Amino acid sequence: MEAGATPINPGQEQGLRRLSFAYQGLSEIPYDSILEQCETLEVLDLSYNTLEEYPSAPPAHALALLGELEKLSTLILDSNNYNSHVKFPYMPSITTVWINKNKISNLPIFVEEISRKFPNIKILSMMNNEAAPSYFNGGTLTQYIDYRQYVISQIPGLEVLDDTEVLEQERMQAKKTYRMQRIKDNCKRKKELHR
Repeated sequence: MEAGATPINPGQEQGLRRLSFAYQGLSEIPYDSILEQCETLEVLDLSYNTLEEYPSAPPAHALALLGELEKLSTLILDSNNYNSHVKFPYMPSITTVWINKNKISNLPIFVEEISRKFPNIKILSMMNNEAAPSYFNGGTLTQYIDYRQYVISQIPGLEVLDDTEVLEQERMQAKKTYRMQRIKDNCKRKKELHR
């Protein structure tokens, strides 16, 4: 054995912890290469491609097979063509999702999917999407604050949204604001039922 070489134990995991397919011009997810690393992969970068979710997506397009990556904690999908209706597999291992600069326009639909499929998410970045108004895409300060409060109220464990840490005061305000909104919506529904 060479000096400095580490002996390989037969039971030791072999594989990559990080894998990047960024800037590859991909229109399909390269599952063959990705799933070879399913025992070890923690970070997957599919950014700057032309990936999108089709209504009845074949496996090569759908994100469903990523559910086999049980150790995956970070998923980077920046600068693709994903919309609000993107469907993810249930992945409790995911703690970080970057999906900046896509085509997400319906915030409630997208946030519900994220909160249901990634129950342990701590970091979500979705800047430069229509659903995430900011000065960078023509949004006002009021729209930006409302966007943050909504997302924080729907994903209670979130620690960072976009490029800003979620502060406890902000979390309390978001909970209060959207609790009041739910009460108003429920009262409105009851009135409509009694007409």
